[in-house]
Amino acid sequence: MWWIYALLSALFAALTAIFAKVGVSGINSNLATGIRTIIILIIAWGIVLFRGEAKGIGSISKHSLLFLVLSGIATGLSWIFYFKALQVGKVSQVAPVDKLSVALTIVLSVIFLHEALTWKTAIGALLIISGTLVLIF
Repeated sequence: MWWIYALLSALFAALTAIFAKVGVSGINSNLATGIRTIIILIIAWGIVLFRGEAKGIGSISKHSLLFLVLSGIATGLSWIFYFKALQVGKVSQVAPVDKLSVALTIVLSVIFLHEALTWKTAIGALLIISGTLVLIF
């Protein structure tokens, strides 16, 4: 079932790039990021409240909370730079370069999470990196 969610994520990420490129036209990219963030906040909390999942907030450990905060900071910085890149670049170049995060995630997961690096995963990461370099140069 995970791959269905992953495919839906990819579809909505693609739509995000297209909609954001049009939306960021003529306005400050940070303002655009702020507007987008408010919408995400409303949707995410709407789902949490609708499903009755807010009751679990008190049981979050300090460790989990710390890493969720760090993840939020990283996400925010990623969005700020992504919107700035979309504002000044072509979406057909920015979006694929942004997906270099897949290869970086593989490397970081091996280093910090001690996940196994298979040949298939390593080749996939190298192909992503190669494709990104082709798009940049």
